[in-house]
Amino acid sequence: RVIESPLLQNGNINCFVYHRFGDDRYPSTNISVENFRKHLDYLNKNEYNVVTFGEAVDYLKCDSPVPEKTVCLTVDDGYHSFYENALPLLKEFNYPATLFINTKQFGTGDFLSIPELKELMNAGIELGNHSHSHAHFVNFSATMRQDTFRKDLEKSQKLFLEKLGITPEVFAYPYGEYTPDMQKILRENGYKAAAAQKSGVISEYSDLFALPRFPMAAGFVQLENFIRKTKLKSLPVNTVNQNNPLLENDNTPTLLLKLFEPNKINVDQLQCFVGGQRDCELSYNAEQQIIQVQSKSPLRARRTLYTITAPGTLGSGNWYWYSYLWINSPVKE
Repeated sequence: RVIESPLLQNGNINCFVYHRFGDDRYPSTNISVENFRKHLDYLNKNEYNVVTFGEAVDYLKCDSPVPEKTVCLTVDDGYHSFYENALPLLKEFNYPATLFINTKQFGTGDFLSIPELKELMNAGIELGNHSHSHAHFVNFSATMRQDTFRKDLEKSQKLFLEKLGITPEVFAYPYGEYTPDMQKILRENGYKAAAAQKSGVISEYSDLFALPRFPMAAGFVQLENFIRKTKLKSLPVNTVNQNNPLLENDNTPTLLLKLFEPNKINVDQLQCFVGGQRDCELSYNAEQQIIQVQSKSPLRARRTLYTITAPGTLGSGNWYWYSYLWINSPVKE
């Protein structure tokens, strides 16, 4: 499918996803309080415009340009460490954030209680839906997936309304995994956007129901990495031949991208990565403005990103970034 015009309008928003704060028991999803403070301090000292996920979507839909240096802070799962260690810092810097929570875990174990969630809402934290069960929905067959996801969504929405008196307008996919039928169900239920976990920058070329976010945990939390991510721009592309990240029979899939505004980037320096490695082939058809990317090796992981980057034109100092997610659902988490 070729999309000949942008889906959204006016600008770039660099969005980040966190999970746990100051919880060393789970290093793969944790950021230290010290590093999180450094992130917020950098945004403050450099006069960034910090918005919720919902506000980011609203910016892109309106006619006014997105302010330069706009970032979005999101948090998945709703662990108690957010309330204990992140909220005080957000209050200190007067920054909003969006917390995506799965309703099955309300008040259990490490998860936030209803009174704590109400306190967060009063403090200006946006609450988004992260499903009820946090299941691997893509593991089901197409028909069963649609039925399971729809019922799960209805259950979570009912609990949000009963316990918190709200109906969320934004959603984050469990594990960042999604399919076109899941996106369709979210639209039918009145959601205005959904977050994935593929890295990248939100822009007018983004899919509203698979918006990218840079992960901030484990080896990515150092301030230098965070600063680099805040400065990236969205590569102005749309997919031509793919709209379903599920791998079928081809484990070395080809991705075709339509490049808009080629004058913004140095096309001679387009480069690709597969799961962070340069194990791919990239070609560019200047006449049709089509980028073609294919992995040289079969995709073995459950989730693999094709990432395409390019420097801006001479003197701009910008770097452009785009990632496409592939899901190999038979591979266990």
